[in-house]
Amino acid sequence: MSEIANTPKPPYYAVIFSSHRTEGDNGYGEMADRMVELAEQQPGFLGIESVKDELGITVSYWESLEAIKNWKDNAEHREAQRLGHQQWYSNFRVRIAKVEREYGI
Repeated sequence: MSEIANTPKPPYYAVIFSSHRTEGDNGYGEMADRMVELAEQQPGFLGIESVKDELGITVSYWESLEAIKNWKDNAEHREAQRLGHQQWYSNFRVRIAKVEREYGI
């Protein structure tokens, strides 16, 4: 993703996923694209921003904690999580934050 997400007026929630990848693609790129496509179809999804380098950071934005829980529990997303634990990530953290203010140009 190279665009800044166009989010609504706060409050809303951000899920921040920081990760270090293992060597090789091993199907990661295709699954990452599918997860963005699937997330965009989920109720309560507001947008996503992602940068992948030595440290990958993806921030997805959601209307509510319930929408985040439903996304976490999505069967296809759960399979991607399982594969991430097994083969794609050497380290990761998920942080959930409430966005109370935003500004920019």
